[in-house]
Amino acid sequence: MSTLNPARLPFDSEAMLNGLRPWVECESPTWDAVAVDRMLDLAARDLALAGASIERIAGRNGFGGCVRARFPHPKKDEPGVLIAGHLDTVHPVGTLAKLPWRRDGNKCYGPGIFDMKGGNYLSLEALRQLQRAAVVTPLPVTFLLTPDEEVGTPSTRDLIEAEASRNKYVLVPEPGRPENGVVTGRYAIARFNLEARGRPSHAGATLAAGRSAIREMARRIIAIDAMTGDDCTFSVGIVHGGQWVNCVASSCTGEALSMAKRQEDLDRGVERMLALSGTQNDVAFTVTRGVTRPVWEPNAKTMALYEKARTVARMLDIELTHGSAGGGSDGNFTGAMGIATLDGLGVRGAGAHTLEEHIEVDSLAERGRLMAGLLAVLD
Repeated sequence: MSTLNPARLPFDSEAMLNGLRPWVECESPTWDAVAVDRMLDLAARDLALAGASIERIAGRNGFGGCVRARFPHPKKDEPGVLIAGHLDTVHPVGTLAKLPWRRDGNKCYGPGIFDMKGGNYLSLEALRQLQRAAVVTPLPVTFLLTPDEEVGTPSTRDLIEAEASRNKYVLVPEPGRPENGVVTGRYAIARFNLEARGRPSHAGATLAAGRSAIREMARRIIAIDAMTGDDCTFSVGIVHGGQWVNCVASSCTGEALSMAKRQEDLDRGVERMLALSGTQNDVAFTVTRGVTRPVWEPNAKTMALYEKARTVARMLDIELTHGSAGGGSDGNFTGAMGIATLDGLGVRGAGAHTLEEHIEVDSLAERGRLMAGLLAVLD
């Protein structure tokens, strides 16, 4: 086991912030594959400069591609450490006009800076710092950077699972939890596609002859939200309907999300959602299941990994807390596979997915040291 004291590594949050800025200002919303690929180009270049061997994997289903970066190592063909991160964000191109790169004391703002470009960048800096200190990690390190996590990872789950199966540990630099926390489990999540089909008519001349799909969708949204309980939550987050204001809308679509702490609760929630399909008020309503993240409950291997991270954190005078969390990540997949997975290793901050998204600048160095120390002891 390494005798490295990560507290002595010369991480510099200000220098890291300068390096992170081009990543944040390269807007990369999930549904814009060209924009995401531009972001992947930036990351691939920085990883290549750090000595990694870069492999680009083509995207599919309209999404951007992936970058797999392997760092040279004497045990390069043995199971090692996978750092799994995504470079897509929820912020459309043009968000920089509303959420520009801005520094306010220890806070720095920008689209995707917290979720999760900051965490990916500090992981790269951790490798660079170990290289400068001439520290060879006990195990080989691979980065896998993906384009579609924010919409449930529909095009890259198989890649993530395949790469994870070739490694001993998975580290996920998603945003850190409050109180210096990391994530050792995540709730189960299911997505649903909703569709209402009504009957068109002229909204002025023959209003009564129509059957509004929008009105039926609105009624269903209220019913779906009311299904939320202690065991399972339900919410509708996307709705599209209508084309002309003077025409009774014959079509309306939407997307819903359900989350539960236990897989059996989510499974029951899925059954309740699918049972909503049918015809009421002369409008057909259809619910189909979308992408799903399985529940990740920590096993002994994950808890042993956490204890190693906790030991490293104490060298930094940090008491590292842990727990399960809502809000899915790609750690759901690797954790559910039984692979030792530690999530929430990224920066501290707040406002994810909002126009107040920001990080705490000093956490770049702090969490960078934690990542470096962890990579130096995992064997």
